[in-house]
Amino acid sequence: MKKTIALILSLVLVAALFAGCGAEKAPEETPAPEAAAPETAENENAAAPENETEAEAPADGLEVIKVGASSAPHAVILEQVKPVLAEQGYDLQIVIFDDYILPNTALNDGELDANYFQHTPYLNSFNASNNMDLVAVERIHYEPFGIYGNGVTDLTKLPEGATILIPADDSNETRALLLLQQEGLIELPEGVTAEGSVTTLDIVNANGYDVQAIPADTVSAQLENSAEGTIAVINGNYAIQAGLKVENALALEAADGDAGQTYANVIACRKGDENSEKIQALVKALCSDDVKNFMDSEFNGAVKAVF
Repeated sequence: MKKTIALILSLVLVAALFAGCGAEKAPEETPAPEAAAPETAENENAAAPENETEAEAPADGLEVIKVGASSAPHAVILEQVKPVLAEQGYDLQIVIFDDYILPNTALNDGELDANYFQHTPYLNSFNASNNMDLVAVERIHYEPFGIYGNGVTDLTKLPEGATILIPADDSNETRALLLLQQEGLIELPEGVTAEGSVTTLDIVNANGYDVQAIPADTVSAQLENSAEGTIAVINGNYAIQAGLKVENALALEAADGDAGQTYANVIACRKGDENSEKIQALVKALCSDDVKNFMDSEFNGAVKAVF
């Protein structure tokens, strides 16, 4: 009996030693990180979606309408029509993006039914540059471009040689330069309109200012971290997301001018889908007095309905 017990103990000890050696020779693998889920309007602080739009389970008995949007004001506005669409048999799912490229590529790839973040000149430029055929279905609202400053309270007292930051993409660069010309800060070639296309290289006279075109989604952050005396022309939605208020802008686009008509934000979809029942239901829900009143009360002039 004693010999049996001793034999068993010896075998256990050998097994333990063997296992211990194996653990030293085979280090554990670090598991790959999980992909972040796309942000939704109910969770605006979540990570922005990458090049994918993971499907949500539709509400019972409802047909899904998946719409890509920037977090503010577009997703905020879309939230207002969720109950209306639910009554009509649709589950509106909002996928939030923090840039101006992925919402169009996701729509073109069939991951979205529509998007709501851009104006028609940008859409046309994007289509031409990327060989896509997305279409604007309806103009919904207009966000006036504003000039904001770091330590600047009066554009007439802008320091000599001051840096001026503007968005770099085609249509918004033109729009920003027109606003700078509106305020007498630069001069552009004669005849340039909101539907034209100019860049910083076309500036006839910059009056000594350093006009820098940078990605649109970085302008507000770079202004915040800039040297005092810097100003920036900022897209309406990025200004809202950065906590900037139109009443504090040093200048705004004239709402009754070309900009108000040309740069209205639209619902966009793939060509051929614009007359589908779900897209028309989305448009009809947005173009209502309730939504217009919400824009007026929620955004205090930073967002203006155009329907």
